[in-house]
Amino acid sequence: MPIQYYLFLSMALFCIGIMGALMRRNAIIIFMCIELMLNAVNLLLVAFSKLYADTATNAGADAQIFVFFIMVVAAAEVAVGLAVIVMMYRKVHSVDINILNRLKH
Repeated sequence: MPIQYYLFLSMALFCIGIMGALMRRNAIIIFMCIELMLNAVNLLLVAFSKLYADTATNAGADAQIFVFFIMVVAAAEVAVGLAVIVMMYRKVHSVDINILNRLKH
């Protein structure tokens, strides 16, 4: 399969993630959009790893190691983000990010 398909799919997923994160006000949906953007980057790294796997350099393995670290960071982000969302919901009974101004006082 040509690399252009992977590039287009990754670009589409990343753009959907950006638009969702900028347009939505629900904290859970924003976290899902951030995860979508991270997965788009993972897809792109794996595609380039597959493309350059035949070369003499170690580019294929390096990209897969980056994918692993991105997945670890994404898992940590979900754990911390969901804990913050749960605490916010307990405090104000909403997950709307516009209500975060109330938490200043």
